[in-house]
Amino acid sequence: MEITLQLGMKSEKSEQVTANNTAIRYGSGGVAVYATPAMIGLMEGTCLAAVDPHLPAGLATVGTQINVSHLAATPVGMMVRATAELTEIAGKKLSFRIEAYDEKEKIGEGTHQRYIIDTNKFLQRAESKK
Repeated sequence: MEITLQLGMKSEKSEQVTANNTAIRYGSGGVAVYATPAMIGLMEGTCLAAVDPHLPAGLATVGTQINVSHLAATPVGMMVRATAELTEIAGKKLSFRIEAYDEKEKIGEGTHQRYIIDTNKFLQRAESKK
């Protein structure tokens, strides 16, 4: 199975800050601003979107490590945009540079690692825990 990923592959995803993705809703804080877990989810999804569509059928990626700084608060109503760039390929380990911006400034930055997995084998191992 040939994998044709290349360094520099990029993706971008956006979402609006609503009551459903605030720190209050996630239980990660007591203020109605964009939640850190929501930002991390958007960043991780952006990494997935950069590479998973380019993998052969039966393969996918799973997140294994994330190191993120949440730099600024974003109020309800604003748009948030995450960017991801594939910076390293080490066998099945993929590393990304990730950033997030609201309509005014950078609100987050960091790194993320994903591993290429065989979906069926991965799910079988997970199910065997039962």
